[in-house]
Amino acid sequence: MKKTTFLFLWVIQITFSFAQITLQDIWLNRKYAPDFAHDFRWMKNDEFYSEMENAVIEQFSIKDEKKVATILDLNKIGLATSISANDIESYQFNEDETKILLIAKSEPIYRHSSKEICQIWDSKTKKVSILQAGKPISNAAFSPDGSKVGYVFENNLYFYDLATDKATQVTTDGKQNEIINGATDWVYEEEFSFAPAFFWSPKGDRIAYYRFNEKEVKEFSMEMYGTLYPTQYTFKYPKAGEKNSVVDIFVYDLTGNKVVQADLGKETDIYIPRIRWTQNNDILAVMRMNRLQNYLDVLHVNATTGKASIMLTETSDTYVEITDDKWQFPTNHPDMLWMSEQNGYNHIYRYGIDGKLISQITTGDFDVQQIVSIDEKNDKIYFLSTEVSPTEKHLYSIGFDGKNKKRLTDAAGTHDVSFSTACTYYIDAYSTATNPGKTELRKAKTGDLEKTLVDNKRVTETLAGAGMGKTEFFSFKTSENVELNGWMIKPKDFSPKKKYPVLMYVYGGPGINTVNNAWGYSNTMWFNMLAQKGYIVISVDNRGTGGRGAKFKKCTYANLGKVELQDQLEAAKYIKKLAYVDANRVGIWGWSYGGYMTALCMTKGNGMFKMGISVAPVTNWRFYDSIYTERYLQTPQENAKGYDDNSPINYAKDLQGKYLLVHGSADDNVHFQNSMEWVTALVNAGKPFDMMAYPNKNHSIGGGMTRMHLYQKMTDYILTNL
Repeated sequence: MKKTTFLFLWVIQITFSFAQITLQDIWLNRKYAPDFAHDFRWMKNDEFYSEMENAVIEQFSIKDEKKVATILDLNKIGLATSISANDIESYQFNEDETKILLIAKSEPIYRHSSKEICQIWDSKTKKVSILQAGKPISNAAFSPDGSKVGYVFENNLYFYDLATDKATQVTTDGKQNEIINGATDWVYEEEFSFAPAFFWSPKGDRIAYYRFNEKEVKEFSMEMYGTLYPTQYTFKYPKAGEKNSVVDIFVYDLTGNKVVQADLGKETDIYIPRIRWTQNNDILAVMRMNRLQNYLDVLHVNATTGKASIMLTETSDTYVEITDDKWQFPTNHPDMLWMSEQNGYNHIYRYGIDGKLISQITTGDFDVQQIVSIDEKNDKIYFLSTEVSPTEKHLYSIGFDGKNKKRLTDAAGTHDVSFSTACTYYIDAYSTATNPGKTELRKAKTGDLEKTLVDNKRVTETLAGAGMGKTEFFSFKTSENVELNGWMIKPKDFSPKKKYPVLMYVYGGPGINTVNNAWGYSNTMWFNMLAQKGYIVISVDNRGTGGRGAKFKKCTYANLGKVELQDQLEAAKYIKKLAYVDANRVGIWGWSYGGYMTALCMTKGNGMFKMGISVAPVTNWRFYDSIYTERYLQTPQENAKGYDDNSPINYAKDLQGKYLLVHGSADDNVHFQNSMEWVTALVNAGKPFDMMAYPNKNHSIGGGMTRMHLYQKMTDYILTNL
């Protein structure tokens, strides 16, 4: 008896010889949160940057980080009466840095949009100008010469002349849930990823702007709790196959107070995913896309007459991807840089202003993920790509002629970069799956290290004593001979002679990877906490994810969920064959598209998983928005089978295993309706399940103690049921 007790105590001592990772330390104490160069802002002169701290904006030298000057002490200027110096949350310089836009009391609207109180400080006159009498506005932006500021107030476009202190209302027909000028509607903001929808011309004498007519778009309402009688928040949300906003583009001429409408053609059921001024102040470039998103024109619109001509057309058998950097108009080159998957991988092309192809700049079996900067003085393009691996992101430079390509990042992992104004330096924030990484200042020409800005020594030392698990990357081939990439986190004291339960983490949606050699922040720590409790955590990127070319990504077209499910089931089969895995205890969880995948795995997976957790899942593709869903599935009218064959709601009778459903009741993105209808289907099928709803919480389910509560709920569910 004494010998057994001694052995038990010895095992306990060994097991807890390292610090225990806790949810409190992850979500409340932020013990493992890495440091960043938070408020670092490049200035016009590449040798300097600015930061705001304690309501003071200061200028620093790049090379030695010493303060050079105090640009503005917010405590010493006359702000609006309702605003204190500490209310200023962020700031923006005009082009010559003589004026500063001060942003206070920001109120988020949706993913990219917000309202805030804005003021302008003029360094020459020392005067503060308050926009729209201190009322919340959106999308404030300086004109190129800094003499004016455009903004949106109550769905109308305005500009403020700083010299005359006069605001001019450009549009007058803006109305909530009917007409929007200078800002996007919900679906454009979410799926085309932009909120400001007006753009100053190069000379600042014109403003091009969007007008959304959403009168025919159906309304969606969300119940908001917290009062005796709950209220409803109602907004326009076009679901798949339903009517979208009618979008028009206008050009307002400040000198003549004249408005011209761009000729976009007779068809109105189209998308205008981007507009941008060319190098010519008289020519506005407009992307015009059909509703199926497989046909894209680049139009050149005459800013004086509104007449349009087609410069370039791109088509696809599936869909044309839209990103911010899909096109670039270098100031000193009469050309357009264009990103396209036309040869099977995403690459950079150079077109003349006449629409004729000059050259393909990048080539190879890899995807260019982003153009991060253009050095026109030296004819260089800087871009991030997956050439090293689909699991990593590295920086390269290349000439406009496609020659002299150079890799600038040597350290393994995922690199995110920010270039100085004149491309002298860049900031490289990089990490790996096992290290939160560093933030470094490097020379753009060579990639040489200038200095380390953030070394994250505090966090790495904390992690060293945290009993982190063993993270390993792996790959395997499915029965269809498709190679899939994955990672797994094993317990620190892993023994190949033991049998471990497994939790799989999935997202799986088009173009989005979870298998990245990058720090996963709070989720990384949660996974390691589960590893401390004796679990192996695994994630596998199925077909349809990114970084491996168009064929791999777009093979899910018109049938979302089919091959993704096959691949996740193949991953589970592969894992169950590992000698150290308990094949009877494999679970899966995911959020959003991952919640959808989890629901599919728990129904159409035929008992492959013992437990599943779906957070904010799509359960019926007919409930989701038009742009996203139709991009991958066409419309329900054209492809009903594609919508229904892999919507979990149609397979409620097949649910097996323990299942937890989680959703925020105020999710404007994946509506709570998805879970309510899913619950109805499960109840009608007589299937037991568990559910947690978070009142008034959106798609991210955060704020206050919410995220902590959610992860405690999921942790308890895993410990109990896996």
